[in-house]
Order: sequence, then C-alpha cells, then structure tokens
Amino acid sequence: RSVYDGEEHGRFMEKLEARIRNHDREIEKMCNFHYQGFVDSITELLKVRGEAQKLKNQVTDTNRKLQSEGKELILAMEELKQCRLQQRNISATVDKLTLCLPVLEMYSKLREQMKSKRHYPALKTLEHLEHTFLPRVSHYRFCKVMVDNIPRLREEIKELSMSDLKDFLESIRKHSDKIGETAMKQAQQQRNLDSIVSQQPRISGGKKSKKEFGAGSELEVKNTSPMSEQDSGILDVEDEDEEEEVPGAQDLVDFSPVYRCLHIYSVLGARETFESYYRKQRRKQARLVLQPPSNMHETLDGYRKYFNQIVGFFVVEDHILHTTQGLVNRAYIDELWEMALSKTIAALRTHSSYCSDPSLVLDLKNLIVLFADTLQGYGFPVNQLFDMLLEIQDQYSETLLKKWAGVFRNILDSDNYSPIPVANEEVYKKIVGQFPFQDAELEKQPFPKKFPFSEFVPKVYSQIKEFIYACLKFSEDLHLSSTEVDDMIRKSTNLLLTRTLSNCLQNVIKRKNVGLTELVQIIINTTHLEKSCKFLEEFITNITNVLPETVHTTKLYGTTTFKDARHAAEEEIYTNLNQKIDQFLQLADYDWMALEPGSRASDYLVDLIGFLRSTFAVFTHLPGEVDVHSTMSGKVAQTACMSACKHLSTSLLQLLLEAEVRQLTLGALHQFNLDVEECEQFARSGPVPGFQGDTLQLAFIDLRQV
Repeated sequence: RSVYDGEEHGRFMEKLEARIRNHDREIEKMCNFHYQGFVDSITELLKVRGEAQKLKNQVTDTNRKLQSEGKELILAMEELKQCRLQQRNISATVDKLTLCLPVLEMYSKLREQMKSKRHYPALKTLEHLEHTFLPRVSHYRFCKVMVDNIPRLREEIKELSMSDLKDFLESIRKHSDKIGETAMKQAQQQRNLDSIVSQQPRISGGKKSKKEFGAGSELEVKNTSPMSEQDSGILDVEDEDEEEEVPGAQDLVDFSPVYRCLHIYSVLGARETFESYYRKQRRKQARLVLQPPSNMHETLDGYRKYFNQIVGFFVVEDHILHTTQGLVNRAYIDELWEMALSKTIAALRTHSSYCSDPSLVLDLKNLIVLFADTLQGYGFPVNQLFDMLLEIQDQYSETLLKKWAGVFRNILDSDNYSPIPVANEEVYKKIVGQFPFQDAELEKQPFPKKFPFSEFVPKVYSQIKEFIYACLKFSEDLHLSSTEVDDMIRKSTNLLLTRTLSNCLQNVIKRKNVGLTELVQIIINTTHLEKSCKFLEEFITNITNVLPETVHTTKLYGTTTFKDARHAAEEEIYTNLNQKIDQFLQLADYDWMALEPGSRASDYLVDLIGFLRSTFAVFTHLPGEVDVHSTMSGKVAQTACMSACKHLSTSLLQLLLEAEVRQLTLGALHQFNLDVEECEQFARSGPVPGFQGDTLQLAFIDLRQV
C-alpha cells in the first residue's frame, strides 16, 4: 500500500525482480548440488512405474477374477435379502393375524350364539368384541365394517329377545289357567294336610315339614325347564300316593326368556323401557283375564276356569317379583291386585245373582274360599273376598228359601190331612225319631193307633233341620266365630219360618175347596209344630255350641208363625161356615102374604140345621186322646158354633127387616116363627159340648124379641 501511495512501484518492481533472480540463482545452486540424487530418484521412479504397472495389471486381473467370482455371491445375497424381507413380512403378518384372529373368532362366535338364540351370551360377546378386541385392530377395513354393524346387531338382539318375551307372554296367557289350577290344587292339598296334621300331629309332622320345604323352594328360578312341560300330563297328578306331591306352579313355566330379556335390556341401558313394556303388556293381560265369560254363572266349571286364570296370573307375577330385582315391585303388584279384586268381586256379584241353585251357590262359595286361601298363601290380602262371601250368603239363603218353598208346597199338597195311623212299634219309633213327640197315654195304647197330627208335621220338621244343615254348610271355612254362625243360622231359620213356611201354610188355608176337617187338622198340626220350636232351638245350640242365653243371640220366631197360621185356619173355618149359611139362605123363599103357616119349619132351614149338626159332629169326633187336643178342638168348635148361630140369627133378622118387605101376614109370621124355633131347638140340643147353660141360645135372643 505504501508502494502505491508513494508511486514507487517501478522501483519496487525492479527490486522484486532482483530478488527473484537472487532466488533463482540459489535454486539453481541447490539443484546443481542435488542433481545426481534427482537423477537417481527419477531412475528409481521409472522402475517403480513399471512395477506399478505390473501391480496395476495384477490388481485389474484380480479385480476381474473377484468380480467374476462375486456374481454368485451377490445373487445369493439378493436372495438372502428377499428371504429376510419375506421373513420380516411373515412375522409382521403373523403378529397382525394374532390380533385379528380373536376378533374374527369372537365375531363367528357371536353369529353362532345369535343363530342358536343365546341372546344374552351374544350380547356379552358383542361387548367384549367392541371394547376389548376391535380397538387393537381398528385400522383394518373389515374392523370398520364390524364397528358399523355393532349397533345393528344390538338392535337385532333386542328385537329377538323381545320376540322371545312376546312368545313367553303369549304362552303364560294361554297356560295361566293350568298354572292356577296347579296352585289351587296345591293349596287344597296344603289345607288337607293341615287338617290331617291337626288331627294326627305326630304321624304327619314329617310330611308337613316336607310340604313346607317344597312350598318354600318354589321361589327358586327354573331356567332349564322346557316350555313343553306346560302341556305335559303333570297336571293330572292327584292323590296317587301320599308321598307324591303336586308340582309347584313355577315348575310348569320356563321363566328364562324374561330373565334373558331383562339382562339384555339392562346391559343395553334400556331397562326402564323393558320394565314399562312388560308391565303394560301384563296389565293388558290382566284386563283380559279379569273379563268373565258371559255364561260363567251357568256351571261351576265356568267359575273354576275364571279363578284358575286369575290365580295363574298372580302366581307368575309373584314369582317374577321374588326372582327379579325391580322388574315388578310390591306397589305394582298391589295396584294390580286391587284392580283384580274389585273386578272379580263385581263379576261374582253380577253372575252369582243369576244363580238359583243353592248347591251351585254352595260349590261356588267353596271355590271362592279355595281361591282366597290360595292367593292368601302368596301374600295377597283377601278380606274383601270373605266380606263378599257374606253377601253371597244372603243370596244363598234366598235360594234356599225358594227351594224350601217348593219343598214345603209339595209336602202340604201331598198331605192327606188326617192323623197318622201306626200299625207297629217300628213305625211308631220312626215317626218319633223324626219329630220330638212324647205322649205317655198314646204310648200305652195298643196298636194300631194314631198320632194326632198328619204326615206333614214330621216332614216339615225334618226339612227345617235340613235347611239348618244347609245354612251351616255355607258357614264352613269362612273364618266366622261360633256366635256369628249361630246368628246367621237363626236369622235364616227365622226367615224360613216367618216368610216361606208361613206363606205356604197361608196359601193352603186360603185355597178354594179346603174342607173344615183339613182346616181343623192344620190347627192341630201347627200346634205341635209350635211346641217343637224349643227343640229346634236346642238343635241349633248343639251344632253351634252357643247357648241361647248368650247376649245378642237371635231368638226363633217359629211360635208366631204357627200361631198366625192357626188363627188364619180358625178364621177360615168361621168364614167358610158363614159362607155355607149364606148359600142356604139364598134358597129362602118366604111368602110374606101367606094366609096360613106351614106345618113345619122351612125346608132350606131344615137342611141348613142338618148341615150344621153334621159339621159340628166332625169336631166332636176329632182325635181327643190328649187333653190339649180336645181342649183346642173344643174351643174352635165352640167359637165356630157361636159364630155360625150369630151369623144365622143376624141373616134371618135381615130377611125379616129388609126394605122390600112392606107388609106381612100373621100366617107368614107364624111360619117364620117355626123357623126360629127350629134354630132355638138346634141351640138347645148342644151341637158342641162345653157351653154353659143357655149361652148358645142367646145368639137368637134379638131375633126372638123382634
């Protein structure tokens, strides 16, 4: 820089060239000094070049040979490389297949399970497949297809399990009557067993324990029993052997479809949907079951089938309640039972009201009791059923009263209304066994002899006892106290006496063409029946063990019934006599303008007096072996005779004083006087014993005065 700045480069170049020449001279000197060594080196280098050329040729030749020899090795190495690559690919494939094969196996297993309708295991397999296996191989296309299919498979499982549930619901709807029949049969056997145990506790104690164990084990789930068992002959087992028991109602049904469907819907998170569907369907079935057939009242089998279906329905629901957690609950069961109870009671009230056969009503009562006991054994409250049975009891009493009205009518219509003749001791004891009659004087009399009453007395008395037995049958198994049973029997018997028997007696007394002899016999008969009422009281006391002195005990009103019938018969006697007298008086034909009287009383009056004499002779010849009979018939005869004489006197007085008779002659009056004298003569003759003095003649005193 200083050279250029000072513009001395020319001089600098000169100096530099001089410097170069100096160096060249030094180099030349040095070269000259080393020249021989250089020549030697060149010579050696030339020698080395020849050797190097040889070496090059050898290397080239060796390389050529090596290349020739290495081609096979290269090919082998390429093959080895491909093998290693394939091996690595195979290993990777095996690893991937190891992951994929379980997925495919699970999917295949899922298909097999769905094909064999094992829906719950299929759902579990699907869960494992989705959450465990598919995430490991999710990048494969077939896995994506599977993932896309999972929701559809779930829906398919839901639909198939729901289809099984529908089949199950349809099956139990069809077989509920068999289930109920089995349950009721089992309840009946339990009742029979309990009664045996109460009589022979030591002998039957072991069997009772066995039965109780069987009843307790009924609640176990029977998942493996085939549905076909419902149609087998298993229901025909009955009392073939003491050791053999009727199968539990749950043994007849395979509940596994319900459990499977419940589990499936629970796993799928749709349990509430399933519960709602199940309860809705069962409510519909309950309404169908509770709808009674229109002709149910015609036969007992109609009622039995109706009860079997209801029992079968609730046995199934009770089993579901105890074997599933929350599918049905106690509130739901109680609600269904309340509905069933109200509808059943309404149906029974309606249909039982059509029933007029007391034996059918009694059988229905026994069936209702068995129905109530069966359901009570499953924990259902049945008090309302027993309350309704008390209503049916009133209806039963009415049907009994109608039946016994016909029985009494037949007895009264077929009676000959004459004392029962007794030819030997055997017949006498038979009648005394039928009717409580004791008479020392009659027992002393030789055979043949006669009872004072006619045949309808022992027959009516026996039928009253039969009626009491019929009432007692209805009270069995109603869980009533002896006082309530006694009260029920007494009230029904009172209705029989005061209404049914009273009406029958009144109809007999009031019917046309009834004879005076028959009426008198009815009076005697009703007197004996009245006296037998105390024996009926004793009879009821013996069968109910309730003393008549007990507070609130109903008394029998039979005495009133028979007194009323007797008074009606007496009134009918008086009325009949007066009617006969009026018929005779219609024949009276007085000539009030006659100049001369006849030689004797009028013909119609003579005939009338003759009729009265023969009539009262019947009273005189009635059975009078016992004082009470003669006294009773005597009083009736005296009253009838006095009534007849008064009526005759009044009628004759009306004839004499009637407005059409404006004048009469002395001859006509004398003729009328003869007729009055005939009447007075009749009164004096004492047609009926027992009148004091001229008591009977006083009936004609007013007529005589006129």
